[in-house]
Amino acid sequence: MGAEVEVKDEESITKLSTKSRFRYNSPLVQVSLIGLVCFCCPGMFNALSGMGGGGQVDSTATNNANTALYTTFTVFGILGGGIYNILGPHLTLAAGCSTYVLYAGSLLYYNEQQHQGFVIIAGALLGIGAGLLWACEGAIMTSYPPPNRKGTYISLFWSIFNMGGVIGGLIPFILNYHRNEAASVNDATYIGFMCFMSAGTLLSFAILPPNRVVRNDGTRCTDIKYSSVSKEATEVLKLFTNWKMLLIVPAAWASNFFYSYQFNNVNAVLFNLRTRGLNNVFYWGAQMLGSIGIGYILDFSFQSRRMRGFVGISVVALLGTAIWGGGLANQLP
Repeated sequence: MGAEVEVKDEESITKLSTKSRFRYNSPLVQVSLIGLVCFCCPGMFNALSGMGGGGQVDSTATNNANTALYTTFTVFGILGGGIYNILGPHLTLAAGCSTYVLYAGSLLYYNEQQHQGFVIIAGALLGIGAGLLWACEGAIMTSYPPPNRKGTYISLFWSIFNMGGVIGGLIPFILNYHRNEAASVNDATYIGFMCFMSAGTLLSFAILPPNRVVRNDGTRCTDIKYSSVSKEATEVLKLFTNWKMLLIVPAAWASNFFYSYQFNNVNAVLFNLRTRGLNNVFYWGAQMLGSIGIGYILDFSFQSRRMRGFVGISVVALLGTAIWGGGLANQLP
């Protein structure tokens, strides 16, 4: 983004001695840590959302909260990179993670009071926090791993992150195992989610800034000199004239919009509390397997990097089309 980047990457950096890939300042450990942060926060949020209606019988409140969430997420998804360049990883991540705790707490409140105003406000704040968290995650995932192993590191992150959805799916499955009737999840379920999200917020302070991360070959990651608000605002505006960034827009339209349909209109309608949680386990577990597969394709499938990219896009497009085709066939009379 707009940070003044000293290009001290692979070509020009002075080699540094390294002893183990499991060093605290190694890309492997740092990517694993950001995976654990996302395991606890968006991973648990995914499990909570995946139950349909946030675990409620009536999904009206969470549908309205999702509208507020993605409205603010749209704005702060753009601004998040600039905020990261100003605040750095610690404050950006911690601020983002804390909004997940607030959102789970709002559903706990709604479980008792049935007032959706707090849930909607918490959803809007979560959109802001999610923009910060995912901007920080994106910066880490594109700058910390070695260039020839980014697909592998991304699949590692995605596996750890989606394990949050798997574990989170087990929480309502176990805590509501003997409740066969259509009902909202119990308070203990929301408290369990809040505990995980709080742990993720604290864990975010363990993430190192880029200039302190050393790869196994002795090179440091890109050194970012944190800039000013005016500089970042200018750079954000320039993004809208960058044709490479604009090419990502179609992919962005194809991402995430389906969650409300799959969770609130399929899982919440067709299944009870127990099976909704169990479906979550398989849903997010499948994403773990998919991330491993696409990571292999992007790093090892072909010698040409361009060809690996085209094959990866084609595989995702074919699977997505098949899934939507199956959903349509199931929904048609």
